[in-house]
Amino acid sequence: MSTGFHEVRFPLRLALGTSGGPVRRTDIVSLSNGRENRNRRWRDARRHYDAGSGIKSIGDLYAVLAFFEARAGQLYGFRFRDPLDFRSCAPGGTVGASDQVIGTGDGVTAAFQLAKTYGDAGGATVREIAKPVAGTVVVSVAGVAVAPADFVLDAAAGRVTFVPSKIPAGGAVVRAGYEFDVPVRFDTDRIDVDLAQFQAGRIPSIPLVEIKP
Repeated sequence: MSTGFHEVRFPLRLALGTSGGPVRRTDIVSLSNGRENRNRRWRDARRHYDAGSGIKSIGDLYAVLAFFEARAGQLYGFRFRDPLDFRSCAPGGTVGASDQVIGTGDGVTAAFQLAKTYGDAGGATVREIAKPVAGTVVVSVAGVAVAPADFVLDAAAGRVTFVPSKIPAGGAVVRAGYEFDVPVRFDTDRIDVDLAQFQAGRIPSIPLVEIKP
């Protein structure tokens, strides 16, 4: 049975020119006294991108068409690197084992889901990271770096599992650093290509939308 997701990445050179970002849904009701009631419809943001803005040549266009065909249009999801937000740290920073809190040990729990927190003094949002990049994940427990041999990474789900002898003790804060991709799919089953218009500067729209793999 198909899982509906291919563990392959959208061509990186095209992703670097992509436009888009997080989208949220908020219901707003205006009251008779001029105030508002606001309700968050989605718990998490859903990212939308347009890969068309990254296409600069006929070769780039063909690369997208080939990738689109290999995914059967909207049928299969894939990895996409957000050009702005793809590390556990700030853009331009260096990934470190203390970047993000992913849990607190209890002496029993061995598996921890990678996550990234966006916050300030006014509030915070925690985002689950499901598609880390293998080879980039580093972990610390109670401020001490963990040896790579002491945990196993499930790069398809974003979980770190400690080996039995290294399960974090009760109260020990578990942190991690990593690079990651966004799980997306094409948000269309059709790509319109007009080479005459393309040569004149018209870039086709190639929408992508974040999914839960």
